[in-house]
Amino acid sequence: MVTKPDWLRVKAPQWQRVGNVKEILRDLALNTVCEEASCPNIGECFNVGTATFLIMGPACTRACPYCDIDFDKKPQGLDPSEPIRLGEAVRRLNLNHVVITSVNRDDLPDGGASQFVRCIEQVRRVSPQTTIEVLIPDLCGNWEALEIILQAQPEVLNHNTETIPRFYKKVRPQGNYQRSLELLQKTRDLAPATYTKSGLMVGLGETDSEVRAVMGDLRQVDCDILTIGQYLQPSQKHLEVKEFIKPGQFAAWQKFGESLGFLQLVATPLTRSSYHAEEVRSLMKLYPRKK
Repeated sequence: MVTKPDWLRVKAPQWQRVGNVKEILRDLALNTVCEEASCPNIGECFNVGTATFLIMGPACTRACPYCDIDFDKKPQGLDPSEPIRLGEAVRRLNLNHVVITSVNRDDLPDGGASQFVRCIEQVRRVSPQTTIEVLIPDLCGNWEALEIILQAQPEVLNHNTETIPRFYKKVRPQGNYQRSLELLQKTRDLAPATYTKSGLMVGLGETDSEVRAVMGDLRQVDCDILTIGQYLQPSQKHLEVKEFIKPGQFAAWQKFGESLGFLQLVATPLTRSSYHAEEVRSLMKLYPRKK
């Protein structure tokens, strides 16, 4: 087992502020991916009053061996009050930008697309100034369901490729690399005004050239935003970290990504898909898209 290096240490959060956010989330019976997936940035994000909401969960219908979200519980039916509670949380937290994600719901005909739409519409209702990012699963390739989500006009559609094609069978056994790329391409075709985003985790044994190849594939489908961060093993039952990537390598990927033409690329050891997601608001001013 490799030893965690100093550059992966995070500052202790101000627990009073964290507690305030948690209190709101508990009061409204909402899940966050920050907690469910054991994100290392939970203190920083909660301290500034931001959170990535996890809808239709916390039980997932897939069992990806890198992820800390439960998969051994039976998924429940959709809760019609969830969008209302989520909108109230956005209002109470006074969020400028909200990220809405979900577990995989392969048990639902539309993969949960309709619930994403209801959540988007409710946030628009109670907080029209808030920009909305949805981080969605692959919907099993149901592009009609994708179109349903896009018709609600989220400012950002995020779908993580997560890893290199060679690792899909062991890392995302129920996923498909080409399907993930196609989802991003379909989003560009169906909703040219929506910014597309993806994320990669590294440290599982991939090579520099393999990471760069994925970055090139993402630009081929005109992906706007990319995040790259270090994979951290949630527990002994999850995939092991093969290597802790040095900050200099992340800087090299950052420079390479900028040369490829990503509008925004964040590559650091502690970067996660929704980390500093609100910075897209500045991006939208610099690179506005016509609706």
